[in-house]
Amino acid sequence: MESVHFIEWCLENLNYWTITLLMAIESSFIPFPSEVVIPPAAYKAAAGELNIFLVVFFGTFGALIGAFINYYIAYFLGRPVIYKLVNTRFGRMCLLDEHKIHNAEEYFIKNGAVSTFVGRLIPAIRQLISIPAGLAKMSLRKFVLYTTLGALCWNMILAIVGYSLQSVVPKDQLMGKVHEYSSEISNGMIVLGALVLLYLLYKTFRKPKKADESE
Repeated sequence: MESVHFIEWCLENLNYWTITLLMAIESSFIPFPSEVVIPPAAYKAAAGELNIFLVVFFGTFGALIGAFINYYIAYFLGRPVIYKLVNTRFGRMCLLDEHKIHNAEEYFIKNGAVSTFVGRLIPAIRQLISIPAGLAKMSLRKFVLYTTLGALCWNMILAIVGYSLQSVVPKDQLMGKVHEYSSEISNGMIVLGALVLLYLLYKTFRKPKKADESE
């Protein structure tokens, strides 16, 4: 109950510190939606209370911190311990289960390292994609790059929504509008992620062909 009050206090007192903290929580295994952090912060930025670029920066920085938590837990504990952990009471409190972890792991295996980027844009995968990256002991440099890019894209979209709503939506109606648009945002991100993945696959398969022709 105290943690709930703490989060409510953070949301009522949004600044760069609380944005970073809440986005770190959102990006770790603790269930917490980024939609209730970045849009309200961007809304405040449009009103002149915060800087929109710093909102996106600290939101992305916080997301990277949370992703590191999942990555290193999985990296050092390994697959058997992770799957055992999600079945504990603590795992259930965090709304984790084997099915979610398995889906994230399958997605990572199927799409390779770039899935860390694309996965950050997909609901239900976004918070967990760092776990299979850690299990696979993915290169830290690649992990940081793809995680940062994915979190940056997601936070920019949410920031645009919150910023643009400031002039047309009263503050007490903001979260209702954000939730109303959240499914559309998520679907758009899925499409964008799929297009990026297709483009990268196209480039990957195109290169050997050019090499063969030159021979």
